[in-house]
Amino acid sequence: MSLGLTALELARIQFAFTVSFHIIFPATSIGLACFLAMLEWKWLRTQNPIYKDLFKYWIKIFAVAFAMGVVSGVVMAYQFGTNWSEFSRIAGSVTGPLLTYEVLSAFFLEAGFLGIMLFGWGRVGPKAHFFATLMVAIGTCISMFWILSSNSWMQTPQGFAIENGIIVPTDWWAIVFNPSFPYRFAHMATAAFLVSGLLVVGTAAWHLFKGRRDELVKKSFSMGLWMVLITSCLQVVIGDHHGLNTLKHQPAKLAAIEGHWETNRDHAMPLLLFALPNMETESNDLEIGIPYVGSLILTHSLEGQVTGLKDFSPEDRPNALIVFWSFRVMVGLGMLMVLLSLTALWLRKKGALYESSWFHKFAIIMGPTGYIALLAGWVTTEVGRQPWVVYGVIRTKEGLSHTVTADQVGLSLIIFVLVYTVVFGAGIYYMLRLIKLGPSFSTPLDAVQEVGPGHFKTPLRPLSAVDESLDSTNRSTPDSKEKPHD
Repeated sequence: MSLGLTALELARIQFAFTVSFHIIFPATSIGLACFLAMLEWKWLRTQNPIYKDLFKYWIKIFAVAFAMGVVSGVVMAYQFGTNWSEFSRIAGSVTGPLLTYEVLSAFFLEAGFLGIMLFGWGRVGPKAHFFATLMVAIGTCISMFWILSSNSWMQTPQGFAIENGIIVPTDWWAIVFNPSFPYRFAHMATAAFLVSGLLVVGTAAWHLFKGRRDELVKKSFSMGLWMVLITSCLQVVIGDHHGLNTLKHQPAKLAAIEGHWETNRDHAMPLLLFALPNMETESNDLEIGIPYVGSLILTHSLEGQVTGLKDFSPEDRPNALIVFWSFRVMVGLGMLMVLLSLTALWLRKKGALYESSWFHKFAIIMGPTGYIALLAGWVTTEVGRQPWVVYGVIRTKEGLSHTVTADQVGLSLIIFVLVYTVVFGAGIYYMLRLIKLGPSFSTPLDAVQEVGPGHFKTPLRPLSAVDESLDSTNRSTPDSKEKPHD
């Protein structure tokens, strides 16, 4: 079951596989929770039922994403004990409390108010329900805060000492607010909003392309595009500052990102648009670049010096080929997101935003790109940190459990792939069916019956929030006579 790989290689593949599945769900729930809070606030302020109907639609997708995020997160945590027990033993006094703070502050907050948010319509007052929605949204952001703090500390460790081979915290402020944390937190938060914004835009664009022109679809499309405009442009600024921080604290990662081998001591560094970094020859087999631009972006000087990969020992270099291209996938898609939002502004001005089928096709294609860019960004971050699990302190191979074998990890990896394919494949399929059906005009709020626990209309499980049939014949269509509430 070792598949010809070592236990270390299989453990890394397994963690990469599970974290890749996991990250798409929290990113979706973080962005959608804030979007839901905005929808409910707009409904309370205007009493326009369009916002309430959109809330009731998107909360179903949020519920599925939230549930799958919790399940996949639990599985990830077990790997610290099975495959990476040495890492937990050495660095657990730092990472353990940070993850505990996440549970105590964020998970309890989310769990306490999630039931009210999902099942509280008609059972609690509108303001109480909005407060619950707001608490869930804040809880998702607090959860992201602690997770990013822990991961950022592994990238730029501060505030610790090493005693008898064990990392001992000495300054929790320095640990939590380590040098890369502010940039990585802002970068990830903006990415989560972009992921959800593009999901909303892609969903609405699909229904516009299919002929729907009701206010539910048009309002979703408009709000999603405003979110993408703000977050995509903001991400460009945040990304620039994040890159400068990486240059200062993780120069080997930055050199791999840029495919930069020789330190440019007497000439400007180009910005490589295309390259094939070769780790064996310590050069790029083929490269196309723009002179001077690399130095200008990274040092804000036309002839600024940037350390090359050859200045680091071969055993301390990340895989430049993977990091180079994962970064360019992320940035390239980010530029397309900016193009999407700027094109939408132009179409708004022309009054053709809801009638341009070519733009709707573009928006549909861009719908899943937020997830692709998110995964590419995490590949850049994690592969670029190698060969360290705690940068400059613990090598990845030193964090591997001593007793785990390649056959054991290989078997568990195969099981993970099979189970994840079935369970999360079904969940993703269900979300896609909900997206395909789209929002519909709902029953007025005062028509909802007050029922108590145990009544057949009272959901008893989180996924029961998705309470409608996926039969498209039961949905409102552009040709139906159903109209929004007056």
